[in-house]
Amino acid sequence: MGNFKRKPAPGKIRTGPGPWGRIVGFAGLAAVAALIFVFIELLQYGERFTAPEKTSREVLVSIPQGASYAQIAQILLDAGVIRDKDAFIWAVRISSKLRRPVAVKAGEQTLDPSLNAWETLALLARGNFKLYPFTVPEGWSMAEIARQVELAGLGSSRDFLALCRDPDYMRSLGIDAPSLEGYLFPETYSFPRGTQLRTVIKSMTDQFFRVWARYADEASARGLTMNQAVTLASIVEKETGDPAERPLIAAVFYNRLAKKMRLQTDPTVIYGIPNFDGNLTRAHLQEPHPWNTYVIPGLPPGPIASPGEAAIAASVNPVQADYLYFVSKNDGTHHFSATLKEHNRMVAQYQRQGRSS
Repeated sequence: MGNFKRKPAPGKIRTGPGPWGRIVGFAGLAAVAALIFVFIELLQYGERFTAPEKTSREVLVSIPQGASYAQIAQILLDAGVIRDKDAFIWAVRISSKLRRPVAVKAGEQTLDPSLNAWETLALLARGNFKLYPFTVPEGWSMAEIARQVELAGLGSSRDFLALCRDPDYMRSLGIDAPSLEGYLFPETYSFPRGTQLRTVIKSMTDQFFRVWARYADEASARGLTMNQAVTLASIVEKETGDPAERPLIAAVFYNRLAKKMRLQTDPTVIYGIPNFDGNLTRAHLQEPHPWNTYVIPGLPPGPIASPGEAAIAASVNPVQADYLYFVSKNDGTHHFSATLKEHNRMVAQYQRQGRSS
């Protein structure tokens, strides 16, 4: 055989780094360059990035929507939560180069002058919003809740009520009722200033639906729609402050409905009286309106207040009892009767006690 030089196997020739090697090399150089940039900036600004104070305290700062970083830095400097405007802006630029672009959230935020520029920037980017709590007690009406929302600085009661009566908005929430009365669940809520009223209301109705999910099947088994069940629960809520009585109150109403008797419950009458002054008269009981259960048969068209979970539970699962009447014992509880004769006797007894006390 003749002499010949063996050819290199295909794919084994290496004349320099391939395309991926070059890309990795460029990326490495870029990372090194970024680190050098950061190091130079830190050396240049040094102490300007540090916290302006040693003692921790709460400082409220309002960041306008669309503010530039220069404007934000000036606001922070004026509030005393950063040491240097330029250092803060460089912190933004450095953070954006090392990670992704930083976006400071607009709104009223709680900051601390004992934090350095990097920590302050992290809080602003996360959104450390000042929260304003308000509590909705069980049995409050929509109008009372609207006033509480206004007191919390979250919007006018008029706008709140307008949304609660907006049919399109109510449908978007999945509620078929005369209004959102009864569906603003009793709870303590917290929101930052500037929160839209739609968001506030949706939080309340979302909480209602979370609770309602536990009782929907029981209501359906009793032949009640959601609105009927919540309406009944709202009446039970307004009739007694004693949790132990709620299932008994519900039983009375179920029994009366089964016998085609009017519910004859005072809170429904009061709900339909504009600007009620606290004095319920015989004329009020005879005045026809959709919520006067002394006049109309069955349940009123919608709830009269926001029931709590205990009232909802009692209204879909009452106790078994033959009571048809109840009267206040003037101590927050009631006497229950199965006959009108006994009821009238107890009414006279507790009225005498009330006059003598």
